[in-house]
Amino acid sequence: MENQLKYLNGYPPAVQEQVSALLKSGKLKTVLLNRHPKVHDIRTDKALYDYTMSLKNRYLRKSQPLAKIQYDDKISLTHQALGLHSFVSRAQGRKTKAKNEIRISSRLKRVPEALLRMVVVHELAHLKEKDHNKAFYQLCCHMEGDYHQLEFDLRLLLTLVDSGVDMQW
Repeated sequence: MENQLKYLNGYPPAVQEQVSALLKSGKLKTVLLNRHPKVHDIRTDKALYDYTMSLKNRYLRKSQPLAKIQYDDKISLTHQALGLHSFVSRAQGRKTKAKNEIRISSRLKRVPEALLRMVVVHELAHLKEKDHNKAFYQLCCHMEGDYHQLEFDLRLLLTLVDSGVDMQW
């Protein structure tokens, strides 16, 4: 059960047992589909850029600018990463230019909008808070009130995908 529920390692045993029972009975997919019945239509890098910038402008207007926002085919779920925020420094002559970039796993092109929003909010929060600390999660919850539930739902989705269940909306 431990490897099958690797995305739920930090959750209490009772929660893991409940998820395991839903997975074994084939009902976990139904639970997710009932919570999130429709996939988003944010498919291109341009649409992702616009979507992310609207959230940034709403909640983090005074934060550092973003140089790049895009989907990335190279982000692997094996490292349990769905998005990456990077602070890239490049030397140009005697000056060093720093840029913030957000890359979101291409696997999130076909998930419900709420789950994509949770990952985007997570990556945006790194503009102000580099570490996953209390302030970081408070900022995530400020931008997305259901942040923790959506993170849990995304973990359920990853568990389903790892178990071989086809999650096509």
